[in-house]
Amino acid sequence: MPWAEFCKKVKAAGYDGIETTLPLGTDETQAILTELANNKLELIAVQWDTGTPNFDHHIEEYKLRLRSAAAAKPLFVTSHTGKDFFSIEQNTALLNLAEQIGRETGVRIIHETHRGKFSFAAHVTTEYLQKLTWLRLTLDISHWFTVAESYLADQEEAVNLALQHTDHIHARIGHSNGPQVIDPRSPEWKDVVQKHFSLWSKVIDIKIKNGTEQLTFTTEFGPFPYMQLRPFEDKPLADQWEVNEYMLNLLKTTYKQHL
Repeated sequence: MPWAEFCKKVKAAGYDGIETTLPLGTDETQAILTELANNKLELIAVQWDTGTPNFDHHIEEYKLRLRSAAAAKPLFVTSHTGKDFFSIEQNTALLNLAEQIGRETGVRIIHETHRGKFSFAAHVTTEYLQKLTWLRLTLDISHWFTVAESYLADQEEAVNLALQHTDHIHARIGHSNGPQVIDPRSPEWKDVVQKHFSLWSKVIDIKIKNGTEQLTFTTEFGPFPYMQLRPFEDKPLADQWEVNEYMLNLLKTTYKQHL
């Protein structure tokens, strides 16, 4: 879908903006930014492209990607940072670099809780949060539910610490055996949806207690392989756009007093 058409569709649905990775090519990036401005949409930039396993190459690519994302002057950058197999020292070097780039550019860089990254599990992320007290998170709790194969009732302290450091939420509903339910409207997922909202509500309470800080949500139900397909037919089991729009309206209804 062309960006002009997409941005109009996003605006008509009632979103305030989009969250996306940006190409390194300046012409295409500028075209995206123009359409966002034309439709009065905000931008959250995503850095997820850095996947090189060699750390020396990885950190150079990471630096390039973060500086490129920050140059677009988004609300902030949310980053898939590091690797689960990098050492604590290596991941910490990446986090420190991101903080430095954020200070230099004036664009906040926060870090997503995500499988395969430095923050792949609640108990592991705790060590970084205790060591780097300035560290801020994009909370996608669905990944942690999947990694732990539980809803983390036995890791309450680690979860609560992460909530204290959360500035942005990915509102995808995951479960103990996968990062995305097929359709959150389906009654069998009612309790799981409530588990997510109870944690998100705690983040809102923390923000209110701390004063004027902003909290943002992205409805992040993704396509295949996040969205399951009907076997042999290559057809999704739910409509991705409808599910995200449902989550948008559910968030607005649930938290209308805070909008």
